[in-house]
Amino acid sequence: MSNTYGDWLRQQREAAGLTQEELADRAFMTRSHIAHIEAGRRVPSREDARRLDVALGTGDVLSSFLPQGEVAIADYFESVRELEQQAVTIREFALTYFPGILQTKGYAHALMSSAFPPVSEEVRDKRVVTRLERAKILEDPVTPVMWALLDEAVLRRPVGSEAVMAEQIMHLVRLTEARRIRVHVLPFDVGLHPMLHSMLSLMWFEDQPPLAYTEGHGAGRLIDSPSAVQQLQSGYALALSDALPLKESVALLKATAKDYGHHG
Repeated sequence: MSNTYGDWLRQQREAAGLTQEELADRAFMTRSHIAHIEAGRRVPSREDARRLDVALGTGDVLSSFLPQGEVAIADYFESVRELEQQAVTIREFALTYFPGILQTKGYAHALMSSAFPPVSEEVRDKRVVTRLERAKILEDPVTPVMWALLDEAVLRRPVGSEAVMAEQIMHLVRLTEARRIRVHVLPFDVGLHPMLHSMLSLMWFEDQPPLAYTEGHGAGRLIDSPSAVQQLQSGYALALSDALPLKESVALLKATAKDYGHHG
């Protein structure tokens, strides 16, 4: 992604002889938020941009030339993985596949093997390892707080063998019964719901504004605009209100795993 905005901010900060921490103090922001803006991973809100202009004496340049609220990123995976590591709460909505940070090795391998044109075994295996590395954030017993909202299609669409599907579903059951995550299923009979457009990840942080991330057709998009993020949060809450409660969702997961051949 072009990062003209972040590069220009960094240049103005350095010209003023300020560290990221010093600029953050002057602009009533956090150092990590400044770092994300300079690296092109975040877009400041209009109010943040105004405070940066005041702190740097740049008139209204940073306010006037804000990038669009939705920032398309070329190497979206790497940016999202870094943000996942910092999030204190993650809420995922899955429309087609199980969320990446909840995938088992077998499920991830089956997904990566379905690419066309096909990729080499080496590339595929590296992608699987990278995806499994993301899941390690759940080894912390507390953070991030994790919610998964699944369209029923995720359970019904076979990926790999029946054994792979049964293992994947029971992986979520175990995480849920261990109270590490919460899972809710949106059953087919709900019909249309606000989340039918693409997968969605909502992330909250201790020291920076929340963001949203959507993905589809091989491209990802980070959404930093406060109003857009709030709209997506509202859509998620609305869909969640139509989902099955936790106990019923777990029961459906177990029943579906049994249909795929899981016993016990």
